[in-house]
Parts: sequence; C-alpha cells; structure tokens
Amino acid sequence: METKRMIIIGATSGMGYRIAQIYQQKGWKIGIAGRRIDKLQELAALAPEQTTCRQIDITQPNAGNELFSLIKQTGGMDVFLLCSGIGSLNRSLMPEIELDTIATNSEGFTRMVTAAYHYFAQHKGGQIVVISSIAGVKGLGTAPAYSATKRFQNIYIDALEQLACMEKQPITFTDIRPGFVQTALLKDDKYPLTMDPDYAAGKIVNAIDHKKRRAIIDWRYAILVFFWKLIPSWLWKRLPIHI
Repeated sequence: METKRMIIIGATSGMGYRIAQIYQQKGWKIGIAGRRIDKLQELAALAPEQTTCRQIDITQPNAGNELFSLIKQTGGMDVFLLCSGIGSLNRSLMPEIELDTIATNSEGFTRMVTAAYHYFAQHKGGQIVVISSIAGVKGLGTAPAYSATKRFQNIYIDALEQLACMEKQPITFTDIRPGFVQTALLKDDKYPLTMDPDYAAGKIVNAIDHKKRRAIIDWRYAILVFFWKLIPSWLWKRLPIHI
C-alpha cells in the first residue's frame, strides 16, 4: 500500500502538533510548517524518517511558494491541513488585534488554501481540511474579528467546493469546527465547556480519515450550535454572552 502524505500548516503547537503526532504514529509521511522552527524540529525528531519541516509564516506573500517547496520535500501531498489561526477577546476593539486576526485568519488562510487548491487541481485531486470554529455560526460581541474570520473560512470552503465541482476537480473538503480546546490559544481557564486537546485531536483525525464535509467537535457543541441557529437576530444581540 502506498504511503499517504499530509501537509500540516500550524504544527508548532496546539491541535496541529497533536494531530501531526497521530499521523506520525499512523505511518504517514508528513510535512509540517509554522513560524517556530525549534518546535517543528522537535516534532520532526519524533519520526525523522517520516517527517519534513519548513518555517512558514502564512501572513507573508511568499508563503504559497514555501508551501510548494515543502510539498516537494515531502514527496507530494494527499491531504492538506490548515491549523494556523489566532484569536483574542477584544471588547475594547483594539485595532491591532482585529487587524492581526484578519491578516492571519482571512488573508493568510486564503493564501494557503488557494495554493493547496492549485496543487490538487494539477495533481489529480486530494483533500483540503481546515480548522475553523463554531464561532463562525454567530457574531460574538467579545471577539468580532475572530467570529467574522471564522465565518469567512466557512463560506470560502463552500465556494471552493462549488468551484471544484464546476471544474470537475476531484478535490474533497473538510471543515472542522471545534469548540473551546484547552490549548495556548486560550490564555486562561475562563472558557466554558473546554475540551482536552488529545480528545479533540482524536475526533478531528476521525473526521479527516472519514472525509467528513463538516464536523463540529464535540456533541455538546453540536447541540449548542443547533440552538444558536434558531435564535433570531433581534434576540441574539440582546444576549449577554460573556466569554
């Protein structure tokens, strides 16, 4: 059986790091990228014969070309996983926080996903997986840019799926929508319903392997999102959602 190959962007910490470890254990060849080369090298050392790494900052204009270089190093790509993302509570609407979030979660996201799409369009297809969030369902007043950029990601993947269908490209898409996972992205323990990182990583890997189109992680958040969608706008704006 031919060894499968995955590229993981945002593998220096959190979900990306743990998911990379799982696929190392599954015997996949993986190419990992992120901004912290020391963490990438640490992860690659766990399975050096299977793992290649490259420092990539998705907010930089050359990130797409760097991705293609990593793919070449890895020997190809069957699955592309984008884990890179930032988010902060920002009730004071500090412009630098909002704009940094947009630069990473929208501009950087688009740069990397379109590069992956072009690669798969030229190499007989593949799977594009993105880690978005349940925050894309409704605008959260405490995190405006984060909510908006996650909604952007959801819609962008929907649009790319339609484009792939129009162009008869055999590309599949998986939109992973976690709730709160106890990683470095959450700087304190004030978030509700936080999930253990290993538990969440296992659920995400299952969704990737089964090529699920959308996956809310986990069942508690699936119920929450179901009821969120039923709330009309006039009521939503009055809800004191404090996170």
